[in-house]
Amino acid sequence: MALLKSGWLWRQTAILKCWKLNWCDLWIDGSLCFYKSDTRRELEQRVSLKATCINVRSGLECGGVIPPESNPRENLVVIHLRDGSTLNLCANSEDESLAWKLTLLETRRNPAFMYDPYDDSYQAIPLNGYHTVYITPGAGPGTHQVIVQRDPFDGVAESVALGLLAGVAAGAAMRSFLWMPFFFC
Repeated sequence: MALLKSGWLWRQTAILKCWKLNWCDLWIDGSLCFYKSDTRRELEQRVSLKATCINVRSGLECGGVIPPESNPRENLVVIHLRDGSTLNLCANSEDESLAWKLTLLETRRNPAFMYDPYDDSYQAIPLNGYHTVYITPGAGPGTHQVIVQRDPFDGVAESVALGLLAGVAAGAAMRSFLWMPFFFC
């Protein structure tokens, strides 16, 4: 899975409303992960932005949220979730908070697209943890080529179940035809 953005962010806890410094990783599938340190060994929280995020605000748009000590209100980032709760974050600078906001919004809205040469079209691909994503530099400056490789065993269970069902139906039909010669004797 490809990493879009990572860095230190202050995160406000849900119960005591105190601020904790966490290492944050934003992955291409929309997962926002919070760790205790930059070694990424102890995962504290994981939020799926594609499924739960409604809106992202930053800076002075975050009314009612008090930033941690020695940080101005311009460094705040607030993520509004579907269940009505908010995830309050604080960056080290105003530019960094704006960069986090734009990356969070881009991750929430933009799916990955795959080119199908047979139809000469692009198709949106919902990304999950079973896909392998490669990002390589594109042809021009600022462009990237995203290659998504799906799990080859992703649809095996459905095809096996459908095959078993077809086999049972064919067997039932064949059984009735095999007894037919005895009825005419």
